[in-house]
Order: sequence, then C-alpha cells, then structure tokens
Amino acid sequence: MNDPIGDMLTRIRNAQMRGKSTVITPASKLRAWVLDVLADEGYIRGYEKTTGIDGHPALEISLKYFDGTPVIRELKRVSTPGRRVYMGVKDIPVVRQGLGVSIVSTAKGVMSDASARSQNVGGEVLCTVF
Repeated sequence: MNDPIGDMLTRIRNAQMRGKSTVITPASKLRAWVLDVLADEGYIRGYEKTTGIDGHPALEISLKYFDGTPVIRELKRVSTPGRRVYMGVKDIPVVRQGLGVSIVSTAKGVMSDASARSQNVGGEVLCTVF
C-alpha cells in the first residue's frame, strides 16, 4: 500500500456511503493521530484499537451520523506520497470559510488548521474535511 492515509479516508467514505456504523482499517500511529483530530473536531464518534481478522493490529472507527446523513460530507486528500504539499502558517487553507477543517502534520504533531494557526506552525497539509 503506497498511501495509507488515503486508504483510510477512502474506507471511511465508502463505509458512509453504505451507511455502516463502523469501519476497520490497519493500525498505524499516523492514522491514529489523524483520527484523534477527526474525533476532537466531532466528525467521528471515536476509534479503538483492535486485532484484525489476519491477527495484525487494526483500528475500528465509529462513524457519526445526524438524521441518517453522514456528518462528514467531503473528505479530500491534499498531500500524497507522490506530491507532498507543505504550507506555512499563513498559507494553510481555510475550508468552506471556516466550517471545515484542514488536518496538518507539523513539527508539534498532527493537528487541525485552527490549532496550527494558534501555535504559529506550518507543515504538511494531509487532508481537508467538511
């Protein structure tokens, strides 16, 4: 697998289109940090570490719905393994006039765009969520 974050985002999108309550993805620290930001911002209910069918560590993500509609309307990968996108603190994109969130990997950890601006750090823009 070349793009583990992209794979996780696609699994979340596909599960929401099917109306699933949970989705399982292979575990990694970066995926867990991205899920922490999604949970803190209220886009997912949470996640827990489990063991997959093959015995490898996995993350079970609890998706969030409001009146039968997924809370996450749009989930886009910005920086890919083939094209990394780094931005300074002044250049971090505002998603849907502040209604969405950009997830940024900084020197101080993975955080939302608002946290990155408040701590005055830039970094790699992993994805945008609305």
